[in-house]
Amino acid sequence: MILSPRARERLIGLASPVLLLLLWEGFARLGWIDQRFFPAPSSIIAALVHLSRSGELWANLSASLVRLFWGALLGGVPALALGLAMGLYRPVRAIVDPLVAATYPIPKSAILPLVLLVFGLGEASKVVMVALGVFYPMIINTTAGVLEIDRIYLDVGRNFGAGRWQTFRTIALPGAAPLIMAGMKLGAGLGLILIAIAEMIGAQSGIGYMIWNAWQLMAVDTMFVGLVVIALFGFLFTWALDELERWLLPWKARG
Repeated sequence: MILSPRARERLIGLASPVLLLLLWEGFARLGWIDQRFFPAPSSIIAALVHLSRSGELWANLSASLVRLFWGALLGGVPALALGLAMGLYRPVRAIVDPLVAATYPIPKSAILPLVLLVFGLGEASKVVMVALGVFYPMIINTTAGVLEIDRIYLDVGRNFGAGRWQTFRTIALPGAAPLIMAGMKLGAGLGLILIAIAEMIGAQSGIGYMIWNAWQLMAVDTMFVGLVVIALFGFLFTWALDELERWLLPWKARG
């Protein structure tokens, strides 16, 4: 049976983490690694099953996913609109680009105390942290994507009387779509990182809270469950965005 290049890529992508887990399990059982700090995958799976049956995992996971959704919406939509405007209009780029360049290098985790001071310990601070993580990759990639468009397409649009909304919808958005998708993938990863950090301080629910609480109780298995869940959702988000990209941008499909 001959597999297509795409099927081979998926098989390799599935085999590599499985091989890593098998090696980890073997080293743990042989005593080559300290299970007090790195419990065997079988122990982590047992803890995962226990937390799932008790409902604790689902309660924390649902809290994190709701914050991720609203944060991605709050950060992604303005970044998309502003990035398109920056790419199309030089004055907008001249005003906004220095602000983005100055604030982007600031570690988002370093802003957390200020966010907590302004928005409090409630849900708003967690949503804002995710929004910050999503905003910068989206606006930078969207702007770059529009600037990559051959100017002749914009000239043709003007010659045919395309208005601003038509230019946005029919030229800028499709032309910048590949880099917009890249920005979404980067934003999803940063959103997961920042929601975990934000939930470790002043939260009573969420995967980050679960990890921090497990550390305080020295429940290492539960800590690893939280880390595995974050890794799994990072993989699922990337996979879903890859599939969305193949559907929206068939000319970019590989293999």
